[in-house]
Amino acid sequence: MSLPADDQLIRTGAVSKEQRALARPGYRAELNWLLAVLPGFPLLLLVLRLWYLSRQDLPTMLLLVQYINPLGMVGALFITLSWTVPAAILLVRVLGGIALVSSPGHTATSFLAVAAFRMPGWVVVIAVGIAAFTWQLRMLPLLMMLVVAILGLTAVQGEPGEAWLMRWITLGVPIIVAIIVWIFVWPGVVAAIRAGDYATAALLALPPLFGPVLTGPVPERWARIATHWPAVAVAFAIPFMVGVVFLRAPVLPDSAIEVVTEGEPIRVVRGQLIAVDDTSTTMLEATGAVTFIPNGEVRSKTLCPQAAGDPESGLTVRGWPVEAPALEWIAPTRTVTEIDPRCLGRPLNRG
Repeated sequence: MSLPADDQLIRTGAVSKEQRALARPGYRAELNWLLAVLPGFPLLLLVLRLWYLSRQDLPTMLLLVQYINPLGMVGALFITLSWTVPAAILLVRVLGGIALVSSPGHTATSFLAVAAFRMPGWVVVIAVGIAAFTWQLRMLPLLMMLVVAILGLTAVQGEPGEAWLMRWITLGVPIIVAIIVWIFVWPGVVAAIRAGDYATAALLALPPLFGPVLTGPVPERWARIATHWPAVAVAFAIPFMVGVVFLRAPVLPDSAIEVVTEGEPIRVVRGQLIAVDDTSTTMLEATGAVTFIPNGEVRSKTLCPQAAGDPESGLTVRGWPVEAPALEWIAPTRTVTEIDPRCLGRPLNRG
């Protein structure tokens, strides 16, 4: 029994060669605009971070620009937003793969389909590895759903195999993975429902249900709605999410300095250390005011470790907090056993 022409093109991987004859007018121009604007987004985030840190005061912002090391800000940007890169890659691969197998006659006009077809496998593997370490535990069921969807879509796009093998890859594997995920996260689902945290319960329990659904085509008339509109919604939402997260990321060391002024009691200046030169130490206080402290009046100084915030929900899955990524479990951390009194705004007791 021969397959329909569209199915043959999909299963033999000939979609890009046979179906991309008619390119959408202006497609390359739009892509060039996207590639031109994309590098400016990190720069815009860095400028907004300094503007936010200076409390919208232009002279303070210019002072911060003069002293802050750009490499430090780029490092903070990378650490804070490392989860967004694999999220974008995996979503493009899944949505583009669905568009590719659902409407092969329109692949030339679909940016998602072209991006999914041209995306190398090693890029997807690296994205999955980064996501596994940087995503929160409650997001890992979603990651597993994306992985099984990519495996199924890759099988459908490739050379046709035995019918039982195709069913196993597109149905059997997603169902088995869903059962394993449910067994692991079920205690967390029960705890989240009892605590009234229904969003966490949904993130833990619902994604495995959609694994088998995302491994095959959707009706062609609904393909664009099912793929492009979610991609557009995510494309608009991610910049706002990234901006909110990065605007609160620390870019200067939080410090406390004991200041001794003749005829006055010892006082402690708390804030973020901007610079130290031959004459003074420059501090940015929590109110946004810049304080210049003569070096001769500095009695002592210390770094104040960032407070490790308690998990928002307090929920765990088999002992692991749902808000913590795997990288926090593996990487060594500094244990703060005693709080320096200077970090609380009190002078250091020397005796």
